[in-house]
Amino acid sequence: MTPPPTPRVIIIGAGIVGCSLADELTERGWTNVTVVDQGPLFATGGSSSHAPGLVFRTNAAKTLTEFADYTARKFGGLDLDGQPCFQQVGGLELATTAARWDDLQRKHGLATSWGIRSELLTPRECVRLWPTIDRDQVLGGFHTPEDGLAKALRACEAQARRAIARGAVFLAHHEVLGIEQRGGRVSSVVTDRGAFPADIVVSAAGLWGPKIGRMVGVDVPLLPMAHQYAKTTPLAELGGLGDELHDARRPILRHQDADLYFREHFDRLGIGSYAHRPMPVDLAELPSVAEAQVMPSMLEFTEADFAPSWQRALELLPALRDAKVEEGFNGIMSFTTDGMPLLGESRQVPGFWLAEAVWVTHSAGVARALAQWLIDGRSTTDLHECDVHRFEQVQLGADYVRERAAQAFVEVYDVLHPLQPAEHPRPLRTSPFYPRQQQLGAFFLEAGGWERPQFYESNAPLADGLALPPRGAWAARYWSPIAAAEAKATRERVALYDMTPLKRLEISGHGALEFLQRMTTGQLDRKPGAVSYALLLDEAGGVRSDLTVARLEHDHFQVGVNGNLDLDWFRRHAPDDGSVVIRDMTAGTCCVGVWGPRARDLVQPLTREDFSHRGLGYFKARRATIAGVPVTAMRVSYVGELGWEIYADADGGLRLWDALWEAGQELGVVAAGRSAFNSLRLEKGYRAWGIDMTTEHNPYEAGVGFAVQLDKGDFVGRRALTELADQPLRRKLVPLLFEHPEHVVLGKEPVYCADSAIGYVTSAAYGYTIDRSIAYAWLPAHAAAPGTRVAVEYFAERLPATVAAEPLFDPEMARIRR
Repeated sequence: MTPPPTPRVIIIGAGIVGCSLADELTERGWTNVTVVDQGPLFATGGSSSHAPGLVFRTNAAKTLTEFADYTARKFGGLDLDGQPCFQQVGGLELATTAARWDDLQRKHGLATSWGIRSELLTPRECVRLWPTIDRDQVLGGFHTPEDGLAKALRACEAQARRAIARGAVFLAHHEVLGIEQRGGRVSSVVTDRGAFPADIVVSAAGLWGPKIGRMVGVDVPLLPMAHQYAKTTPLAELGGLGDELHDARRPILRHQDADLYFREHFDRLGIGSYAHRPMPVDLAELPSVAEAQVMPSMLEFTEADFAPSWQRALELLPALRDAKVEEGFNGIMSFTTDGMPLLGESRQVPGFWLAEAVWVTHSAGVARALAQWLIDGRSTTDLHECDVHRFEQVQLGADYVRERAAQAFVEVYDVLHPLQPAEHPRPLRTSPFYPRQQQLGAFFLEAGGWERPQFYESNAPLADGLALPPRGAWAARYWSPIAAAEAKATRERVALYDMTPLKRLEISGHGALEFLQRMTTGQLDRKPGAVSYALLLDEAGGVRSDLTVARLEHDHFQVGVNGNLDLDWFRRHAPDDGSVVIRDMTAGTCCVGVWGPRARDLVQPLTREDFSHRGLGYFKARRATIAGVPVTAMRVSYVGELGWEIYADADGGLRLWDALWEAGQELGVVAAGRSAFNSLRLEKGYRAWGIDMTTEHNPYEAGVGFAVQLDKGDFVGRRALTELADQPLRRKLVPLLFEHPEHVVLGKEPVYCADSAIGYVTSAAYGYTIDRSIAYAWLPAHAAAPGTRVAVEYFAERLPATVAAEPLFDPEMARIRR
């Protein structure tokens, strides 16, 4: 039987991403691939053509680490006419300050968590690898022996040749002028040399990505920025080290305290700098390939910007005093607002895909993931941090992208705390409660553009006298003992939590129930007033998200989701016959969580509705009026206490808060923030999607199998789960309790058992109710039984802990059901 024809794929851009993708697609059998580029092959004039090729694999993002690891391994196995495409020289990061040395110790933990071989070095060991370093400046180093240098142009051509041998076509000097659509999806790519029919178009145009996106009306939120790179005159110390095939022998050197990196070029040294001012680039001002002096992505070197960096380089490497900068350029690279790539298919223009803001470091890994996504419908690597639809609308404006991306450039080598928020532009989004939160001295962090209280200074007196274990400076950042007081008040009295930033959708229409039954794992065919906890899965059974679904009327549901990706997922799968209407209601509404043993004493006097346990049971919802404000109250609790999520239109939000606040004074009500919230939810074992579980995990190993109703009928992912249901688990998400209360970690640390790294931490916090430090971690099943003794590496120290049974607090659920 003749196999069906594969889709016609046009890839725009023959840089490292386009070439890698053509190779990955054709290797999987999609051979009808055409790659077009405005420049010559394979030095096309984009970022790949001048990139220094550094492949440092360790990253706080597990996804980027996997991308870089695959890139290093793939390019390490490639050659072009006998010339290697990758030199495994290793990487060496230096600490010249105490803060950087702490950061390198944490980075060693990240490397271990993600399976990257690394070691911490003494100053003497650093000098052994780089003899000309001024040893007196160095406190220590972080060595990754399997990192190295990608030869981007060789890797481009080597992969292109393989793709061409399988049937792909590469076309140079084809400038894309437009992308045509037919029947609501892409149909062809128009170039200055003719049009090419297409079923799928992938923009891998790098810094020109926004220009390509505008051709189909798609926002590509990246900012092209110039980055300085210079080469020195010949250095005697490097003479004789290189050879015809290997222009570098020593590890790539990073001096991040000065925002510098160094790599060898035979007898010269290349120096890259992130120390200069941000230099955004206007695409309209770039020369064409024909007009460019060298290439469009290489701008004139601005010596004044580099002068401070040269001085810092001399301080670290005194041997440079006899050299000078012989040549340099300002090379253009792509930056996004959060430092992550832009991957995925446009929902507005089906068939138009993005593979943008991808550096050489991650190129082959991105290409593999995208090829899997295109062909199989999903990537084996979780991509939620890279999905182009992750942003809220407020994060797509040109001014926002420019300001945040410029800050991302400044922070490339900064020591960043995992809770550290961006400082500008703020505030962007505030709940109706914001004026009162300011009056109460809220300390705000930011996510999705929302101002989110972490704790309230007004509660500081409640923290006086609390016996809390000391915590280190890193764990104490963005934390206050006030969080303990707020958690205590929630457990003992009642607290108000601003839940407004959590995204909520209205899904209605005569097809709404059938649609949600097909999309989620829960049994939603229940009477109006029922609330369900359910999951969104992909076809392989991976957890895309977790939801609360309230059936408010027969054909009207309110769905609490985790973010814009869930909205995109629902809209992609909604029927086009008008039977289902999906509306993002977040901006027009607000939500306050009223939780604690005295929550009913607070709410009941303000409403004529019956808020008793019999009148409004656990996981039930009701429309009501509280203090004259129309609300929807859901009897759910993410902190493990009696109470409700109370939703109202935004225009009534401040009145609602004020009424609850005033009525709660005699009950000892407090406003509480996210720090207390996170502690309380971990005591109950409640998962946070995107942190504790992703598409890489199935519900059973993630501990949320109770949300799967296999007997309700078909749903997305059901077939995969039926095969998994009776299989033994290979790994589990489990709670750890530390032996010493002062041991508080933050997440992503490696977990050891019998001196072997076996897993990693997801969420962590101090449990103020149980008076123990908690961490949730992914462990292999053989080490996941309660009582198993493990250790968590934190700042290069192994902290003893024990696997515990969950939930850690109120296993009978007595407090939440009263």
